[in-house]
Amino acid sequence: MIRNLIKDWLYPGLDLHTRNRASLSRFWRTGPRQVLDAGSGNGYFSWIAYCSGATVVALNYDARQTEKARHFLLDWRKADPARLRFELGNLYDLRSETRGFDEIICYEVLEHVRGDREVLREFHRILKPGGALHLCCPNARHPRHKAELLDAGEAGGHVRPGYTAQDFRRLLEDEGFVVDLTAGIGPRPLYLADEFLRAIRNRLGDLCALPFFPLALPFVWFAKMNPKEPFSNYARAIKAAPPALGSGISSTQ
Repeated sequence: MIRNLIKDWLYPGLDLHTRNRASLSRFWRTGPRQVLDAGSGNGYFSWIAYCSGATVVALNYDARQTEKARHFLLDWRKADPARLRFELGNLYDLRSETRGFDEIICYEVLEHVRGDREVLREFHRILKPGGALHLCCPNARHPRHKAELLDAGEAGGHVRPGYTAQDFRRLLEDEGFVVDLTAGIGPRPLYLADEFLRAIRNRLGDLCALPFFPLALPFVWFAKMNPKEPFSNYARAIKAAPPALGSGISSTQ
């Protein structure tokens, strides 16, 4: 109980960038709808979608992380299991997915996958007409991502530095999406605050970083969107509805 009470207070954790991504929920729909959180991590964005009225499938390849999220959100926070479902699998497993979704959330996941075009193709297939894909990935031009060692074996690390807004448009439009909105998030002050916390966490552990955490939260609360050098890029892409019957017929006079 004590552990869950502490987790309630800290959820989703000490990572400032994760908290900042919650600001992108302003671009989601609200009310009853079917949502896939593709690469759900600790379930934070699944929970936000659930609280906005959605029925959510949280997909994660990590069995331990999935079980912890299920225990915390279903057993402790008492989410309705009929509306919040945790499933084990990776994005390549979507080849066999037969359900349709109104929205797909995919945050900081696609950069881990070599077959990004294949995954986007499956997203387009399982989205209902008019449905929206919410995609957020590292900004390939950010110094931290440009300097990162890449994971050539696709073993869980980044296989590419990330994507630019132009990359998003090209990839998504190639797969039939209509990109109606892009945004950059993670301004430099937030990045520096997170790096400070991360240095303490890596050297001394989360417990030692905890006293500094409240001091870092204002960098999340006042983070501006579309900074000059964003840490991550976001795109909202729509699966166009098929044309109405007869819309392609023209008349001559």
